[in-house]
Amino acid sequence: MRFDRPATTNPIDQGRVVGRPTPRIDGPLKTTGTAPYAYEHYEVTPAPAVGYVVCAGIGKGRVAAMELRAARAAPGVLAIVTAQNAGKLGKGSKNTARLLGGPEVDHYHQALAVVVAETFEQARAAAALVEVSYEEAPGRFDLAAQKARAPLAKGDGMGGKAQTRVGDFDAAFAKAPVRLDATYTTPDQGHAMMEPHASIAWWEGPRLTVWTSNQMVDWAVTDLAKTLGLPKENVHVKSPFVGGGFGGKLFLRADVLLAALGSRAAGRSVKLALPRPLMFNNTTHRPATVQRIRIGASKDGRIHAISHESWSGDLPGGKPETAVNQTRLLYAGEHRHTAMHLAVLDLPEGNAMRAPGEAPGLMALEMAMDEMAEKLGLDPIDFRLRNDTQVDPEKPGRPFSQRRLAQCLKQGAERFGWHRRQARPAQVREGDWLVGLGMAAAFRNNLVMKSKARVRLDGQGRVTVETDMTDIGTGSYTIIAQTAAEVMGLPLEKVVVRLGDSDFPISCGSGGQWGGNNSTAGVYAACMKLRGLVAAKAGIGAQAQFVDGEVRGPGRAVPLAHFAGLVAEDGIEYGDLDKRYQQSTFGGHFCEVAVDAWTGEVRVRRMLAVCAAGRILNPISARSQVIGAMTMGIGAALMEDLQVDRRRGFFVNHDLASYEVPVHADVPHLDVVFLDETDPVSSPMKAKGVGELGICGAAAAVANAIYNASGVRVRDYPVTLDKLLGGLPGVV
Repeated sequence: MRFDRPATTNPIDQGRVVGRPTPRIDGPLKTTGTAPYAYEHYEVTPAPAVGYVVCAGIGKGRVAAMELRAARAAPGVLAIVTAQNAGKLGKGSKNTARLLGGPEVDHYHQALAVVVAETFEQARAAAALVEVSYEEAPGRFDLAAQKARAPLAKGDGMGGKAQTRVGDFDAAFAKAPVRLDATYTTPDQGHAMMEPHASIAWWEGPRLTVWTSNQMVDWAVTDLAKTLGLPKENVHVKSPFVGGGFGGKLFLRADVLLAALGSRAAGRSVKLALPRPLMFNNTTHRPATVQRIRIGASKDGRIHAISHESWSGDLPGGKPETAVNQTRLLYAGEHRHTAMHLAVLDLPEGNAMRAPGEAPGLMALEMAMDEMAEKLGLDPIDFRLRNDTQVDPEKPGRPFSQRRLAQCLKQGAERFGWHRRQARPAQVREGDWLVGLGMAAAFRNNLVMKSKARVRLDGQGRVTVETDMTDIGTGSYTIIAQTAAEVMGLPLEKVVVRLGDSDFPISCGSGGQWGGNNSTAGVYAACMKLRGLVAAKAGIGAQAQFVDGEVRGPGRAVPLAHFAGLVAEDGIEYGDLDKRYQQSTFGGHFCEVAVDAWTGEVRVRRMLAVCAAGRILNPISARSQVIGAMTMGIGAALMEDLQVDRRRGFFVNHDLASYEVPVHADVPHLDVVFLDETDPVSSPMKAKGVGELGICGAAAAVANAIYNASGVRVRDYPVTLDKLLGGLPGVV
């Protein structure tokens, strides 16, 4: 199905199933512990062997020697694979670093070997016997030290420009009556998902099958085939359940490759999970940024000049953190400049983490907007509303398909009680606590991608949906079932959903908040094709209605079970609507915090997000997505910070004990409101993404609230108490 004109009335608009609050259909499996995750497929073979990874203990250099004799002689050892005996390996297009290093070491904890043994304990003990000697080389581990020599990036990593200019920013900024020129920093952050990277691999002749935890099944197949030099048809990837990803499982990682190599060497199926420290140093992370923002405005609060420059680092051949992207679209202003600089660093690979670009970018931009509002003597919401726009500021002839940012901010202000905010900071006290309110705008683009599905009818009148789409905890199983039920006129219990298998039609996958809208649009296309086949078989034609498990036409009704065996496969393909219209999602974050006037301890008391994201397919799972994203925003604001050992080039706090994330005691009641809207330009579903919108701007809302409470402006995230103590007004 080609989607090249805005959607008109279609079966999704009936709203019998789609749009209704629906508990997850996979919920019982997860709550009873019977959902099989990647490491838990015991049916593969009676006794799979276990792999354990040996990783580099330096940040840069080469392996001088690797002594394996003691490890090979250890009890239970079946095989040891290194770069020397792995055979010729390619490199997937999605990876910056090689997944199996040696002799060159590209970064700390790069995999150098995998030890395969009968049990986990034997594999771990033998891996400890591997002796590696190194020739260390000087490494570049400090973004601040490399910033001055960081060139302009070659692009944004997604086909866009690293730098944009509209008008004459320098001249307009120089003559602006009110100006802001400030620098903000965000630290390296880790995904810290619950389920580690894990895989089970086994070979049947030349064909490789892998159970793994991956967000993008077809990307995994493509890059695994390329790395191993196999035809794609000889690689079978299964990922039906994923225990969290946040972008860290978008791409092929070392666990998959090493399980496959270990299985080939041992002649057995092999299971392998990365220990938690390797989750931080062996895989990917969100790169740190330095961001300079300049805003020039007239005294009436109109922005005339805005510039956003960012610096981030990655391994050679890597990509920048696209922290300036939202600034190209969020606020009006005729003179504009954005630029992304990319330093070469020898730290572990930087790559996508929930809302790459916008999440760290809005941490800076939305703090700068508050600072500018204060300079102008304006309420922060009023300042944002004065600079709202219904067109792409860089391309004024290109309108937004929907843009209800103003409604989000106004409704949020009323619901949250924004009128009680004191414009002058540090004015509200409750005993030893300083209390303040903060807000920020939320913005995340809506991306459209091809997505396919296959649907079939059986003799019980059930529809089975098959697509390689994944469910990373987002609720894909349920919204796909809702879509098929709506289009085919069935109750939800008459739909079976099968996901995460490369034998199924290729979907859009999960990431970038593109999964919900595009995967359901692909299922919609397949179901509409099936409807056509059923209607033709029934002799009803275009007048066919699908209701209560029947196809109905003038004077007749035939149960869908009558058409058992009918199969339809189709997908959604997009025309140029995303070029003609800017498709984005919007929101407003509101936060109340209390800051201890003696210690600087921060407590988030309440938060609200008001979101405009097209049709909400399932309010229950959508709300959960936004709450989870807001929680990550609290973490980004207050605690998350991968500490770099700048001598050895690794993240020191590489476990869940020392990499702090919010826990129950840190998170108060979080309120979420969705505006009632549809976006006919996005897809036949008239939906857009929502899974990442909730983190965009959330951290800045917390930081702005801390300033309003305490009068201390912290531009270097996270906002920890040591950064507050020196400026607190104390208790009178």
